[in-house]
Amino acid sequence: MFKRLTFLLLVGLLAWAYQAIQPPPPKLCGSPGGPLVTASRIKLRDGRYLAYKEHGVPKEVAGYKIIYVHAFGSTRHDALIATTVTKEVLEDLGVYIVSFDRPGYGESDPDPKRTRKSLALDIEELGDQLGLGSKFYVIGYSMGGQVIWKCLQYIPHRLAGATLIAPVVNYWWPGLPAKLSSAYYKQPPRDQWALRVAHHIPWLIYWWNTQKLFPTSSVVSSSNPNMNIFSRQDLEIIRNANVSERDNKVQAKQQGEFESVLRDMMVGFGTWEFDPLDLKNPFAGKEGSVHLWQGDEDLLVPVELQRYIAEKLPWIHYHELPGAGHLFPAADGISEAILKALLIAEK
Repeated sequence: MFKRLTFLLLVGLLAWAYQAIQPPPPKLCGSPGGPLVTASRIKLRDGRYLAYKEHGVPKEVAGYKIIYVHAFGSTRHDALIATTVTKEVLEDLGVYIVSFDRPGYGESDPDPKRTRKSLALDIEELGDQLGLGSKFYVIGYSMGGQVIWKCLQYIPHRLAGATLIAPVVNYWWPGLPAKLSSAYYKQPPRDQWALRVAHHIPWLIYWWNTQKLFPTSSVVSSSNPNMNIFSRQDLEIIRNANVSERDNKVQAKQQGEFESVLRDMMVGFGTWEFDPLDLKNPFAGKEGSVHLWQGDEDLLVPVELQRYIAEKLPWIHYHELPGAGHLFPAADGISEAILKALLIAEK
């Protein structure tokens, strides 16, 4: 009798544990009870829908066509290089920009099979379906900046140029030396643990970020954020943020946290099938360029990591901004400078 009770308790405990680690199904846009579809969308090769938003001059008359990749916990509305640059500058340059909701964010369908390569192919297909031509520019910010490494690996033949803005670094890239491990330990302990879970035991990531026993990721948490991860400049930018920018953060996760920010962490901090530090210059003939922008007071992505990457990949044009944090693209004049450096080589 005792053995039977023990067995039943063990089965019950395992069943409870299994349920605890399973995320709820996403609330798909346009489905019964799900968020409304308000965006323009394309249908991808696998049947998923990708939401997008156009900025700048019409693509039919544009001299430069850019696909912008948004940051962690953001949406297509957060295209800083379009929204913080004046209409006059975009028109003078002849710039067309399309931003899109990455899979699971905003109004784009989740991609449970998302990989490093699949997102680069989504970007290529977006360019094809919108008729952007054989080559286009890509710009990514933060976690979206990390996506640009994937474009350089998988679709370099489609790129006219690329810019990475404060790109998130995966601490498990083989090319990063052990001496840089100190950068990892600069993060709050709660964030160190969140990244360990995302890398080593990703099947526990939903439970880890919803349980109440231990502090969860300060980047994911909206109920218990850690403002110490922001620099002085970042805090000033946050204070000046408008209501619509805060609303965008809510819309980012409207289909569910798991298929947006948590899958972002699993893909971004998982084991990559290539090392960005082994990449070759896709513009050896100088027909284009790659730029990396970084603030030296960034508390989210330590500057020493980007300095090392720029040293290992000397073909990258490295721009380090004194006194800048992680949110520097929102500072006055910075996004305009980023655009002009990429498009017309203005220093």
